Amino acid sequence: MNFLLLSTPLFPRTWKKNSLLLALSFSCLLTQAQQGILQTKVSIQIKNQTIAQALEKIEEKTGCSFIYSPNLIDAQKKVSVNLQNARLETILQEILGDAVKRVETNGNRINLQPSSEKGNLNGQVHSSDGHPAGYVSISLAGRQVQADENGKFSFSNMEAGSYTVEAKYVGLLTQKQQVHIEANKTSTVNLVLYEDATALQEVVVNGERKNRFANKETPFVARMPLRNLENPQVYQVVTQQLMKEQVSYTIAEAMRNAGGTVPVINPSGGLSAHLRGFSTGINARNGMESTSDRSAMDLANVERIEVLKGPSGTLFGASVSSFGGVVNLVTKKPIEAKRTEVNYTTGSYDLNRLSIDLNTPLKADKSVLFRLNTAIHKERSYLSDAFNNTFLIAPSLSYQVNEKLTLNLDAEYLKVHNTQPNNFVIRAKDVLQPKDLKLDYRKSLYYSDADVQNSASRIFAEAKYKISDKFQSTTVFSYVSENVDHSYQRVVLVSSPTEVTRAASIYKDVYNGYANIQQNINGEFNTGSIKHKLLVGANYRTLSSSFLFGDIQLFDKVDVTQKFTPLLRQEIDKNAEFAPYPTPSQQTLSAYVSDMITIVPRLSTMLSLRVDHFNRNKVEDEEGFKQTSLAPKLGLVYQILPERISAFANYMSGFQNVAPVIQPDGNRFVIDPIFANQAEGGIKSELFHKKLSLTASYYYIKIDNATRVNADMFTEQDGKQVSKGAELEVIANPIAGLNIIGSYAYNDNRIIKASDVAVEGNKAEFAPENVASFWASYTFQEKVKGLGVGAGVNYVDKMYRASTNTFFIPSYTLANATVFYNKQAWGIQLKANNIFNKQYWDSWGNLQAPSSVAANLSYRF
Repeated sequence: MNFLLLSTPLFPRTWKKNSLLLALSFSCLLTQAQQGILQTKVSIQIKNQTIAQALEKIEEKTGCSFIYSPNLIDAQKKVSVNLQNARLETILQEILGDAVKRVETNGNRINLQPSSEKGNLNGQVHSSDGHPAGYVSISLAGRQVQADENGKFSFSNMEAGSYTVEAKYVGLLTQKQQVHIEANKTSTVNLVLYEDATALQEVVVNGERKNRFANKETPFVARMPLRNLENPQVYQVVTQQLMKEQVSYTIAEAMRNAGGTVPVINPSGGLSAHLRGFSTGINARNGMESTSDRSAMDLANVERIEVLKGPSGTLFGASVSSFGGVVNLVTKKPIEAKRTEVNYTTGSYDLNRLSIDLNTPLKADKSVLFRLNTAIHKERSYLSDAFNNTFLIAPSLSYQVNEKLTLNLDAEYLKVHNTQPNNFVIRAKDVLQPKDLKLDYRKSLYYSDADVQNSASRIFAEAKYKISDKFQSTTVFSYVSENVDHSYQRVVLVSSPTEVTRAASIYKDVYNGYANIQQNINGEFNTGSIKHKLLVGANYRTLSSSFLFGDIQLFDKVDVTQKFTPLLRQEIDKNAEFAPYPTPSQQTLSAYVSDMITIVPRLSTMLSLRVDHFNRNKVEDEEGFKQTSLAPKLGLVYQILPERISAFANYMSGFQNVAPVIQPDGNRFVIDPIFANQAEGGIKSELFHKKLSLTASYYYIKIDNATRVNADMFTEQDGKQVSKGAELEVIANPIAGLNIIGSYAYNDNRIIKASDVAVEGNKAEFAPENVASFWASYTFQEKVKGLGVGAGVNYVDKMYRASTNTFFIPSYTLANATVFYNKQAWGIQLKANNIFNKQYWDSWGNLQAPSSVAANLSYRF
């Protein structure tokens, strides 16, 4: 054997044998002096021989000598090679693989240095606003890979040690980060790429601007890592980029971009939305229960708005969802950058708003990150004697304890002082729509001191623990409290087109407290050739509440065509009598499981089931209520063209344990739990490198014990209801700089059976038949880079206030436009709302704002 064995007893004998071939080795060295011994071309054929035998055969063919330790490179390992006229370095790579770290030559001697133990590196790249950045080039120790569309990348079989990983892309700032790869382990790294002000609103992909309104990656919709095309449920996402471009400063305004969604501010002060023919509160925050019952919400701490369509009780529970869907607010999270952004917005009706977004790592290794969002909002109204003042502070903290454990904490405190909308109760046969009431739209029936003061506190704590490469544990705790100092509810009884009766009810010392603790286990595994993505979870929820209630009082009749004085708070308080209102506490214990099963590469099915045990405690003479409910979900997805087009279908069951309703006469109506079933099918596509995203679906929702509102605005539970319809959403980036988002929703929601035969076949209340939205913007790419324009429309069809289908809210079309200019450190946006000064009303009969303008100035450092 013509090779050197170092650090073994064979060393002297081997060296002697090599010396006998010195002449031949010298000849080999001379002939390869110009190109190097490793460039020698050799033909070799070996089958199932040891590495030592293979190297010996190479020595015989070339006269060269190998120096190595047979123990360190496993010289007895068997290999097979068949190469003709191949370079020696290629042959050695084929034989040795990654067993050798480095090959050094000295004349005709080839020193094989063994490889140390190997490790792996997994990572993900995000843009500075927290979204995955796809197709970025990643370099590590001379190796280079490209991140996938979700920003994920990996390096395998790396030598243990410390390295610098580098991420770069055209138009983005190159980022470098130190990583340490341990032997026989998989290390992780997260990289953040930063851009100028324009690119902050656009993720760069393939040299062009990505479809920046189409980011649907979310861990909340399925509570597992499913991409849009893999998910059998329909959902829309309103991105922060879109909200900024439209100069949105309210959640209600931003939600209009979600297909088929009609937002409304309720007379109680909370925010809700009508979708698929049903009303739902904004009751989810980072996937956990929140509330918008009596407290407002501020947009300053919202990263994105996710609107899930259809009954979603299987994963979210009855307290969070309605049969129309779920609205989930995703809050801003700390990022690995030191950055501050200040925004000042001013405009019509004395609008003045200041918001600050401050982010900074607290430790040099970026294991502890901190972010603070705060906003002060002051605004008067187009109405006389109306205003809205809010203050928000929202800190958040992220602590990566080690490579397995990450802790996240965020909180919000929102204080509100404002006036609420009226609740118009129509008792006149000749008033069929709001414009029949001859009230000057700028006149307020109540003085501004009949106001509302409340606050909301929201806390979210999360612990993520990586059990293994395939399984993760997530433990979450959330707490939400609403505290109302006082709330003057304004009831307007309409008796004729010119005459109304002013009334009011007062809520004081209101407390609503919601606590949830949730445990989820996510994992991936195979059973033979079948792949599984599994979720197993449990949730415990409590609700406690209390308040003082003043009965509804009737004050005076007003001829709205004549001069009148707004009703003062002191008049309302004069005869007010308060008493504690009995409110039963609630507890819900839930368990759920969901398995996304990939049967063959293109076909997947989702099997999900939730069991809820609900307990409403006894209060005074009202008996308690207990119920155990099952909510199944079945989904099917077939990828017609992998990663581009998929067909889907789902069957979902939803239920609602509805809180008692306070009727217009002050009495309380206890509602039995309501159940609904939905069947849906459709198609999703992401084409031309995601420049075109399309979702189309048809659904059918049936309820057997539906509630409805009668002509006197009393809630009744007495029949069957069917809601069916179709939805279409298109998000496109046809050319660089041009972004389009459009949607259309058709809904037919009817009372099929009721105790009042006269309403059978009628439309359900608050269910517009057609809802459409469209927004397009263009950002100039060359000479005036950073300058852009945008315009859009929103259409909402007429909707009825009650199942009698008499009084209705008329249809309306709104047109809005923006002009914006962004530089690296600053930007300015101008917005014109309701350009054509369209008169329109919300679902409670309140006239909405006429034409207005807003200007936003942002500064980043």
